[in-house]
Amino acid sequence: MGDTLRLAVGVMGNAASMLLFSAPILTFYRITRKKSTEEFSCVPYIIALLNCLLYTWYGLPVVSYRWENLPVVTINGLGILFEFSFIVIYFWFTSARGKIKVAITVIPVILVFCITAAISAFALHDHHHRKIFVGSVALVASVAMYGSPLVVVKKVIMTQSVEYMPFYLSFFSFLASSFWMAYGLLSHDLFLASPNLVGSPLGFLQLILYCKYRKRVIMEEPEKWDLEKNEEKSKQLQLVINDSTNDKS
Repeated sequence: MGDTLRLAVGVMGNAASMLLFSAPILTFYRITRKKSTEEFSCVPYIIALLNCLLYTWYGLPVVSYRWENLPVVTINGLGILFEFSFIVIYFWFTSARGKIKVAITVIPVILVFCITAAISAFALHDHHHRKIFVGSVALVASVAMYGSPLVVVKKVIMTQSVEYMPFYLSFFSFLASSFWMAYGLLSHDLFLASPNLVGSPLGFLQLILYCKYRKRVIMEEPEKWDLEKNEEKSKQLQLVINDSTNDKS
């Protein structure tokens, strides 16, 4: 009964995480359409990529006992594809300075994963110590992933606008972290449960802020082209009025 419940929670966690990973599609559709990354940050997606890489490795039989954590492998493997795609799109449309920032952040992430995988595979020779080592690194990455939206939360509070904090991303983050917290507790695996003890409250905080500021928007400054267009229309209208006045005279 316990294994069945754990598997059911794992399946629900997979579903919620798939929605979480796919939620930024709307954001990146906007970036592609406007050909600009605007005020969106790439940091959450880079940290999420590291998190997915580490937990995929954690769930594989190299670290875990056989396929005891198969749901962890499947969803984080899918997460790698999503996060990598988002980073590539962001890199393509960001400024030259933004490209440098992305590269500077991505390279250490890849190095951390490669070093962690190499040490666990070749320096440690039993599953117990491998799980402790990889789980500890993944725990730090996961807490960082759930904590990265705090940058956006600060922006929301300062601007009193949720324009750059998509609702579905916050909602599915709360949902996924709640399911994986339950999965980790049922599995008696603190490396799966602990980061979600942080992620679930942070997701709930984002939802509260969204409900509070969702009706407030940032007033955008008019484009120069719009100002020139309006000025031209005003001149045309003034000419029509003058002509009408002269005719009456």
